[in-house]
Amino acid sequence: MTPRESMLVVAKGVCMGSADVVPGVSGGTMAFILGIYQRLLEAIRAFDLRLLGLLRRGRLRAAVDHTDLVFLAFLGLGIVMAVFFFTRVVPLPILIHTHPEPVYGLFFGLVVASVAVLLLGLEDFRGRDLIPVVLGTALGLGVANMVPAHTPETAWFVFLSGALAICAMILPGVSGSFILLMLRKYAYVFDALGRLDMTVIIPFALGAVAGLMLFSRLLVWLLHRFHRAMILGICGILVGSLWVLWPFQERVYETVRGKARLVSSSPVLPAHLDSGLLWAVALGLTGFLAVMAIHRLSRGPVAP
Repeated sequence: MTPRESMLVVAKGVCMGSADVVPGVSGGTMAFILGIYQRLLEAIRAFDLRLLGLLRRGRLRAAVDHTDLVFLAFLGLGIVMAVFFFTRVVPLPILIHTHPEPVYGLFFGLVVASVAVLLLGLEDFRGRDLIPVVLGTALGLGVANMVPAHTPETAWFVFLSGALAICAMILPGVSGSFILLMLRKYAYVFDALGRLDMTVIIPFALGAVAGLMLFSRLLVWLLHRFHRAMILGICGILVGSLWVLWPFQERVYETVRGKARLVSSSPVLPAHLDSGLLWAVALGLTGFLAVMAIHRLSRGPVAP
């Protein structure tokens, strides 16, 4: 991997990490937008028995190549940088609370363009293709309208929260942060990250690793066996996620550890023309055009 490619992967990791901090936005969605989703899943799935065999025989170079470890290392570096920056330097969840329309406008445009790109990549759309789209949309809406539950702060539940959150993070359209909110563990986990509280970070990280190993294998198997249906289902999930990404919402917040946290929201039409509406539209268009431009560049130069 060249230095330029490495920096690009780090930048993509920053985008994924930034998205995962925001309730309602999925790091998996960003991986799809940035064109690294399949590679990411394949790299995670490569942590298997074959890897253990290579390590046991001392074939370190083969082990690194088998797991695409260089790619994962630079991507992980970008994700960690983003999470640290947006929990210790710029509290992005607070910015979402104080200026929700422009920020959600940007992500709304990104997701709409992602759906368009995915559907344009599928030729010969048929009536039966609506089934996985509808099922995916129902799943996305169901997650978006979950009711927060009262949950314990014991190590086993923090472990379970990490497993569920990481599954959501790698599934496009479902936000890991939003799952943590529904489990009443968003403030608990991110406050622990900010304080470097290992009694919370360690069980959460172990749960995330366990969930990642299991769920990534399931996704790769489904993508290989039912690729078209999975892509259509993911499109549906992304469409369902637009319910919470619509910039103009009647939002209900709850004070958790002295901070306001979003617990539910319902889309509404903007009441009047103001700077919030203009910024939301401008950033939404920016996000949409950015994804379309990235998609066009990824296809390479058009033959004359």
